[in-house]
Amino acid sequence: MILAAKIIQLRKQANWSQEELAEKMNVSRQSISKWESTNSIPDLNKILMLANLFEVSTDYLLRDELEAPTPTDERIDNNAIQVNLDHANQYIQSKIAAAALTTKGVILCVCSVIPLFFLMAMEESGRLNISDDIATAGGIMSILLMVSLGVSYFIKMNQYEADFDTIDNEQFELCYGVHSVFQEKLKQFRPTYNRRLSLGIFLFISSFAPLMLTALLHGGQDLVKLMLIVLMLMISAGLFLVIPASSEFEAYNNILKDRDMESVKSKRAKRAEKLAAFYWPLLVAIFLGWSLWTMDWGVTWIIWPVGAVLFAALLGLMELFVKDGN
Repeated sequence: MILAAKIIQLRKQANWSQEELAEKMNVSRQSISKWESTNSIPDLNKILMLANLFEVSTDYLLRDELEAPTPTDERIDNNAIQVNLDHANQYIQSKIAAAALTTKGVILCVCSVIPLFFLMAMEESGRLNISDDIATAGGIMSILLMVSLGVSYFIKMNQYEADFDTIDNEQFELCYGVHSVFQEKLKQFRPTYNRRLSLGIFLFISSFAPLMLTALLHGGQDLVKLMLIVLMLMISAGLFLVIPASSEFEAYNNILKDRDMESVKSKRAKRAEKLAAFYWPLLVAIFLGWSLWTMDWGVTWIIWPVGAVLFAALLGLMELFVKDGN
């Protein structure tokens, strides 16, 4: 295979256009086109850049008789599973799909108390002309229904375990060219991840503000309960931003971990996701148990603003212990 054909093959394997390859090589698109059409040959410096970019040897690029890429280093593990571009892309898509299920389940658990607060607010204001017993019974039924639906989403995540097994649990090697593709994808996704994580943390921290201001300035129990709904929605919005972005960021780093690319941020995101999946259903259970035991729904709602602040505190505490443990 001649050099021109190898450049075309490697570029397509990396899923790059001529313009993208030209930008990485710091040349014009016309230069790439001439290389691929055999109208010109890259100089020695460009050959070295191509070898480094595609993670192949210069021998492979220059010797026509070599049909298969040879690695740029000698780090080959014969026991490692080879992961090609399709396999890696499937892993990313499965991680994103599983994160979507996790997000739906957690948000359903968090929002399960919204109908209860709404019905209780309407009962206290007299707008819907419902009794306290009807409001409580309707709210509890909605909690049970939404939590059950949320748990069903957690169970559905099992369908993706086979797609995760190789990269999460086995020793693997990336096929040549795959590492550079996902390194570029991670670089492009990082600003989105940082933006979503920052906004999500802001929503967690500020979710208590509307409730606190309403309690201080107005004091009406019906309006306070409506602000509790706002608190739940802000927490849900934060989870909607953080969980999918964290899972996708973690997936890219898992693909690259054979090159020691797994970052501290990825580990932190993974811990936050696991805490959220455990913490919010548990908080719903505590709220229900306390409320049904005392039947004092006008007091037990306080668990939600306290729980929101405690969630942020637990994240910080986890990082502190991990840092001390290292």
